[in-house]
Amino acid sequence: MKTLLIIIISTSLFSSLSSCVIVADGHDGRENWREEQSTNREQINGLELQSSRSMVTERLGPPSFSEAFTVGDNEYRILSYRTQHAHSDGMTSKDETTPLVFKNGRLIGWGEGLVASIREF
Repeated sequence: MKTLLIIIISTSLFSSLSSCVIVADGHDGRENWREEQSTNREQINGLELQSSRSMVTERLGPPSFSEAFTVGDNEYRILSYRTQHAHSDGMTSKDETTPLVFKNGRLIGWGEGLVASIREF
């Protein structure tokens, strides 16, 4: 009886000490943000100007940030994709992304300089 009690206690103690550990990186629920950044940089570098927005989103997936506005008769959409690490806070911020700029549904370029020049109008 004493041996059975020791086995039960040992088994219970062992079961409580062994557990499943799940480690998340904390970057918007994405598990491999380094790989995502690298892939996004490669994909962006291979984009052709005048590509359609649907083709780009099919290739890159959903953006980290999205904005839309009009200037005159032109519709602009800015899709920002994570491309570089800046903060270890578990969140993607705009300074960790590259903005892709679409004018009337077509890619006209990427980068903060282009975004700033459009917003000056």
